[in-house]
Amino acid sequence: MRERPIRFVYPTSRFKRSFRKLPPRIQKLAIKKDEVFRRNAFDSRLKTHKLKGKLQDFYSYWVSDEYRIVFEFVKGDTVIYHDIGTHEIYR
Repeated sequence: MRERPIRFVYPTSRFKRSFRKLPPRIQKLAIKKDEVFRRNAFDSRLKTHKLKGKLQDFYSYWVSDEYRIVFEFVKGDTVIYHDIGTHEIYR
């Protein structure tokens, strides 16, 4: 997929709460992945993909094998982070 830099990321209060509950190691990794995401939302290291079902308007990218960030494109270079966590966030 083509490069898509992100200029603005707005985390929801739910995202902020979930982030604070993560293990410190995952928090640090999420910050590093966010830097990659902002340069190119579809960088292959992130495995960014569109979700299905009730979350069909959202996308997700990998923080680690176990953790994901669920987000939404609201404008060309603007994103809302909705949640971060294990696969439980898809329910």
